[in-house]
Amino acid sequence: MNAKTVETLFGLIDESTESIKNALDISYLEALIETGDDLFESQVLQDELDDQLKTKLMNNIAAFQENEYEKESIRRAFQLAILKGMKEGIQPNHEMTPDGIGFIMSYLVSKFTKGKNELKILDPAVGTGNLLHSVLIQTGDQFSAAYGVDVDDILVRLAYVVGNLLGHEIELFNQDALGPLLIDPVDLVVCDLPVGYFPNEERAKNYKLKAKEGMSYSHHLFIEQSMNYLKNGGYFIGLIPNHLFTSEQTAQLHEYIKETCMIQGLIQLPASSFKDERHQKSILILRKNAEDNKKLKQALLVDFPKLTNTQAVEEMMYRINKWFEENL
Repeated sequence: MNAKTVETLFGLIDESTESIKNALDISYLEALIETGDDLFESQVLQDELDDQLKTKLMNNIAAFQENEYEKESIRRAFQLAILKGMKEGIQPNHEMTPDGIGFIMSYLVSKFTKGKNELKILDPAVGTGNLLHSVLIQTGDQFSAAYGVDVDDILVRLAYVVGNLLGHEIELFNQDALGPLLIDPVDLVVCDLPVGYFPNEERAKNYKLKAKEGMSYSHHLFIEQSMNYLKNGGYFIGLIPNHLFTSEQTAQLHEYIKETCMIQGLIQLPASSFKDERHQKSILILRKNAEDNKKLKQALLVDFPKLTNTQAVEEMMYRINKWFEENL
C-alpha cells in the first residue's frame, strides 16, 4: 500500500459520493453509504439517477474492480471520505480512532492472542468500524466471529459497507450498547471508550459502576459491560481517558477491577496523537478473572513516544516484545 494509491482511490470514491449527494440531496455520509453499496454490488443501485450520471458511476465502479485494491488501501480511502463527511457536523464521541493508535492496539491484540484461533471479538462502540477493521486486517485469520454495536444508524451503516468491501464478516447491532446484547461471550473486547456522562439513569441502575449520586460515567459503564460479555480469561483492550483513575468515581472503579479482572498493562499515548491535550488517552489492558489465569511478574507500563520518532518507537516496541517474552 502507498499514499498515491490511497489518494487515487479516495478521488474515485469522493467523486461518486459528491455526485450522488448532489443528485439525491442527501448528506455526504449518506451518499458515501450509497457509493459503498454500489462498489460492493458492482452496479448503480439508485434508479432515480439519470443515465449520464449512472454511466459516470459505472466507470468508477469498473476502475475500482480493475485495480484490485488491497484491504488497507480501501480502509484508508474510506477513512478519508468519512473524515470529510464528518466535517458536516458529528458528535465528539464519534470521532474515528487515529490510525497510529489503531496500529498499536492491533499489535497488542496480536500479541495477547498469539497462537489462538477461532476467537470472537466485540467492539461495543464500533462507530464507523475503523478500529475493528484495523484489527481484523492485521489479525483477522484468528477470529471466527466479530461483533460491533453503536447507537448511531449512519455510523453502523458505514461500518457495514466498508466491512463488505474488506470481506469482513461482522455482525452489527444498531442499539445502545449499554442495554442487553444478543451476543454470546467473546474472547476479546476492543473499544475506543465513549467519554462523558450516560444520560439514561434508569438503565445505569443495572450496573455496579453506577454513580452513587448524580449521573454515571459512560466510560465506566462500558468497561463493566465489556466484562459482562467477555469469557473468563478474556481480554479487554480499550482506549481510555487519562483522567479515568483520577475522577470522583475512581474508588468504585478500582474496587470493581479488583473483583472482576486483572490489569495487564497501561500504555500512555503521546500528546501529539490528540488535537487537544485535555482529550489525551491511554490504552488499558484488562484480563477477566479465571481460575487458570497466570499471574504476571509485572504489568506492562509504558509511556509511548511520538509516533514520528521512528528510532524511539522501535526501541519501545523492542521493550514491549521483551515484556511479552518474559510474562506470557
